[in-house]
Amino acid sequence: MPKLKKESIMGRYYASNDEINAAMWCVKNNIKVSPLKKSYTEDVWYIEITINGKTHKSPGAYGKVVVWEKMYEFYLYYYNK
Repeated sequence: MPKLKKESIMGRYYASNDEINAAMWCVKNNIKVSPLKKSYTEDVWYIEITINGKTHKSPGAYGKVVVWEKMYEFYLYYYNK
């Protein structure tokens, strides 16, 4: 019997084509945006942004699914800047 794929603890999010293009542009331009778990026991994440070796962390923390939305929001922000 095949194993079922485990649901991500961060929830599911389907990025739009614009969001995917913005993410690819950011990676090509050395802008990395990623979720950073607040603690082992909590399902809450910060967004960590690294631009040319300098790292910054979002002031707010986000729950399931919202963390993905915020991550792509940052990608779009830098892409459109």
